[in-house]
Amino acid sequence: MDSLSNSPSEPKSLDELDRALLHALQTDGRAPFSRIAAVLGVSDQTVARRYRRLRADHGMRVVGVADPDRLGRTNWMLRLRCTPDAAEPIAKALARRPDTAWIALTSGGTEVTCVTRARTRQEHDALLFGKLPRTPSIVGIDAHCVLHVFYGGAAGWHNKGDALAAEQVAPLAQPAPEPAAGPVVLDPADELLMAELARDGRASYPDLQRATGCSESAVKRRLEQLRRSGAVYLDVQMDAMELGYESHALLWITVAPPALATVGKALAGHPEVAFAAATSGRSNLAAVVICRDAARLYTYLSETLGMLEGMQNIETSPTLRRVKQLMYEEKPR
Repeated sequence: MDSLSNSPSEPKSLDELDRALLHALQTDGRAPFSRIAAVLGVSDQTVARRYRRLRADHGMRVVGVADPDRLGRTNWMLRLRCTPDAAEPIAKALARRPDTAWIALTSGGTEVTCVTRARTRQEHDALLFGKLPRTPSIVGIDAHCVLHVFYGGAAGWHNKGDALAAEQVAPLAQPAPEPAAGPVVLDPADELLMAELARDGRASYPDLQRATGCSESAVKRRLEQLRRSGAVYLDVQMDAMELGYESHALLWITVAPPALATVGKALAGHPEVAFAAATSGRSNLAAVVICRDAARLYTYLSETLGMLEGMQNIETSPTLRRVKQLMYEEKPR
């Protein structure tokens, strides 16, 4: 079984302290360096220095993310089949849109996979029925509505590692979101706050004050409310290749309907799975898996996933390059 703790292929520039810091930030992306330092048993200065190095040398970011379920919105996963010369330009154009996330080149570079996060049905329809069908180099579109997320969001892939022991996670862990009677409604100041957090999830309260025009105390209070409601969470973004995980793939899985929930929950517990959700479309389950190499991916598909009761079909789309993860565009390597 692949595990985040396996270290033979891990780059020498990243050590156990780096992995522990990533785990700590995934647990609470806005935790003060002093609290993280106390958990890790190092100085505040060491944590700050490692954090800056992870950002500068490895592209790590802590970003604020809106939870679509808590906001009453719906995510869609799009598979765009393109002519060979058009996939990358289309992916880059989509990456510039504020309503897209997790854009990747898959299937030998002829397919773009994209998650849309439209705020309204009109925005979604404008993209799916207007802009994309009129793009001549797109030869096919499959749209999968995300019906239920088994793993992803605030949970985060770094939480599946063992860099921190349970007693170290506890001082950093955030309380579970409070039950909500209905969707959280964002006002214009909230939207500005969310946009600033999308750029930097650890932005200071003075920076958030300047971005929103609200008082520092009002910004602090509102951010606490949004986090407590689950409308916004903090996520750690970094290419898994920086940690030695070379094989990334999207799985489009068909499961017998009575087994859908069981298989989805099983995937949520697999260390290889960064995201798993029930979807509409020809397949009814989508997953993002991250493995050390192709051999580990094969082992996972054949010996772990393939053995689950109710599995009917698995389509594997290796990820060639991720163009956008959430709200920032990755630089070409």
